[in-house]
Amino acid sequence: MSRETCYRCFWPKPLCWCASIEPMATRTRFVFLMHPKEFKEEKAGTGRLTHLSLIESEIHMGVSFEEHEVVQGMLADPSLFPVLLYPGTAARNLSRGDLGEADLAGRRLVVFLLDATWACARKMLRLSPSLQRLPRVMFTAETAVSRYVIKQQPQEGCLSTLEATHELLLALDRSGLDRYPRPDQLLTLFQRMQDFQIRCASDPSRPGYRRSAYRPPAERRPVSGRSGERRTRYVP
Repeated sequence: MSRETCYRCFWPKPLCWCASIEPMATRTRFVFLMHPKEFKEEKAGTGRLTHLSLIESEIHMGVSFEEHEVVQGMLADPSLFPVLLYPGTAARNLSRGDLGEADLAGRRLVVFLLDATWACARKMLRLSPSLQRLPRVMFTAETAVSRYVIKQQPQEGCLSTLEATHELLLALDRSGLDRYPRPDQLLTLFQRMQDFQIRCASDPSRPGYRRSAYRPPAERRPVSGRSGERRTRYVP
């Protein structure tokens, strides 16, 4: 018989994270658009933990969001200023102050984030023309190397959804668009999650036991183009 699961954090109930997560309030509304593979297969994914950490956030699952009533309602709401966190030459760099209060003109900032592998995120964007039309934002990260120890990113500059949200909040705080009074909050949760999984991987009595320790992220080679890419998360 399978173990009981908490259907908020999707961890086994004896290991449930919910009681130890202190959700933070933000002026910005965060919308995580999660690919079905991420939603169904990655029960302990960082997108879900990030959502639980932010009061003003929500998750919607799908591949195309053209017919998604809630998403389309937000895009059409004149009181909101929706943007897509996605890199590109036309993206506004929040770390440089490319977006300010004057741009919002009294509207509430809503940030859409694609929570998927790079390949799946590109497909989600291709099948959602309304998302393609959104203004794009990005940031200059404090570190170019992901802090993800238990999973390898395809190349330098790729971060997990939780790390991307952390960097985004730092940029929003510096630009005066939001407040991030405890910048260690998300990263501490990220580290706790990894510490637990590393302990499990080093236990010979558990499935998935690893004989050798994980290598530090900075010492790894890029995995782009290999099977490992499917395990990465989209971030700018």
